[in-house]
Amino acid sequence: MSNSKILANGVDVYYGSKQALFGISMDIKEKEVTALIGPSGCGKSTFLRCINRMNDLIEICKVSGSIKVDNEEIISEKTDVVSLRSKIGMVFQKPNPFPKSIFDNVAYGPTIHGLVDSKNELEEIVHSSLKKAGLFDEVKDRLNEPGTSLSGGQQQRLCIARAIAVNPEIILMDEPCSALDPIATAIIEELIDELRLNYTIIIVTHSMQQAARVSQKTCFFHLGELIETGETNKIFTNPDNTKTQDYITGRFG
Repeated sequence: MSNSKILANGVDVYYGSKQALFGISMDIKEKEVTALIGPSGCGKSTFLRCINRMNDLIEICKVSGSIKVDNEEIISEKTDVVSLRSKIGMVFQKPNPFPKSIFDNVAYGPTIHGLVDSKNELEEIVHSSLKKAGLFDEVKDRLNEPGTSLSGGQQQRLCIARAIAVNPEIILMDEPCSALDPIATAIIEELIDELRLNYTIIIVTHSMQQAARVSQKTCFFHLGELIETGETNKIFTNPDNTKTQDYITGRFG
């Protein structure tokens, strides 16, 4: 399949002796939004963190199986994790701007990855990332103020601008709206819709309405297993598995 961006095959994850994921296989297409849904503790975020090797930071965590990004195996000792992470942006549940100015929050990545040669070039990347994140007009006169001075929704868009400033190909979003009010959430959802023209996006969400609104493909996790995956519309209207049906209609979860 030529337009597969990420191909997972038989991914198992253990935290110590406890198995958290069981044989996860999925095919994530380029420039689509894939939503991972399921009850708390079902393995959605654990799987998400496999894609940028964030689980490496947890000593007792062991990941096996295969995940290929652009046909290159990333679960391997040989993987250059720094360059993998520069290709994969991450946005967390709670907005986490650095204790720096709005400008420096976005400039940080391109600077440490050596992506810019001049101050002008850096300024251009910062401005264009803020524009892509739908934030530039709101902050253009206060770029030297701290990122923490922004509202929650603006901080989350700042974190999205920071993620896209290093020109990633994939953006992972771990419940990016769960700390936000409905208006800020709507703005982020609209943004996700625009960003998918240029990026492959995987979003973990507790909100089934959100998954239905923003994604083209949905994967339903339950107790560490991938129960069903398919076109979002089909998963929400006519799922193949009764567990999916039960979760979507609110019988459990």
